Amino acid sequence: MVENRIIKLINEAERIAILPHVSADGDALGSSLALAIALRTMDKVVTVYLEEEIPSIYSFLPGRESAQVYGEKPDKYELVLALDTGDLERLGRRIAIFEEADKTVNIDHHTTNTEFARLNLVKVSSSAVGEIIYQLIKMMGIALDKDMATCLYVAIATDTGGFRYSNTTPITHQISADLINNGVDVANISQLVFETTSLPKVKLMGKAIDNMELLENGKLAFIYITDEMLKSIGAVEEDCDGLVNIGRNIEGVEVSILIRQRGDDEYKINFRSKSYVDVSSIANRHSGGGHVRAAGCTVKGDINEIKNALIKEIREVL
Repeated sequence: MVENRIIKLINEAERIAILPHVSADGDALGSSLALAIALRTMDKVVTVYLEEEIPSIYSFLPGRESAQVYGEKPDKYELVLALDTGDLERLGRRIAIFEEADKTVNIDHHTTNTEFARLNLVKVSSSAVGEIIYQLIKMMGIALDKDMATCLYVAIATDTGGFRYSNTTPITHQISADLINNGVDVANISQLVFETTSLPKVKLMGKAIDNMELLENGKLAFIYITDEMLKSIGAVEEDCDGLVNIGRNIEGVEVSILIRQRGDDEYKINFRSKSYVDVSSIANRHSGGGHVRAAGCTVKGDINEIKNALIKEIREVL
């Protein structure tokens, strides 16, 4: 059983690094911090290395003292765990930490995971990596506390869209119930994560709606965000999170695409689908990945050529 082999590696290691994917979201951060808190109860030296600062929306998460933004390459770690990361490229600059370790583990739930570590635990039936980490902590015999439970609840709640997405299962609710029994403040977390929005993000939402295009008889929504748009209203990168759902939520839209300009010829693309289109397969064609209903990739080139290529690919599956 892979879980037992991972636990054995953890028990044998003294210094452990945890690496969530670049632009870490609620699942990546919550899972990483929960695991760090758990491993510290075992007197392990644990560091969560991030590519960027923790987004303000998740600044309340416990265990932040275990995390730091990657700078200079640290001393070698005995064990490195990559969490919620579909492939090596999603580690960004921190790939140096991963490649130098003798023992590497990849814990994920994406169908497009490339199983890039020496030991891979990829459970695509799990709604979030938070579910997998919850089960791992239980198997290690570590008692859940409020801090671990809070981090894991945020991980699961965000990756299920507040338990609204199709990846939500009976096990998801059973785990969440146990987390609540361990002290999670559901109302407070819901307000902080789902019901609090910065003014610049509200303005950015307005700009996103203004430039949104509906194509393919209203089944495809395109939203385009530029650096200039963010600067003009004082928005930051994390304010782009979730904007792709504006298009998907429109009646009749099956696929929504958000294209985020990053520099002169690089674009971050987010895909969302509502009912039947597998957007992970489309993202995978562009060296990206994700889930059936939510995926992404980063591409370089001419924006018009990129857009036309995406329209052609979506048209084939609509």
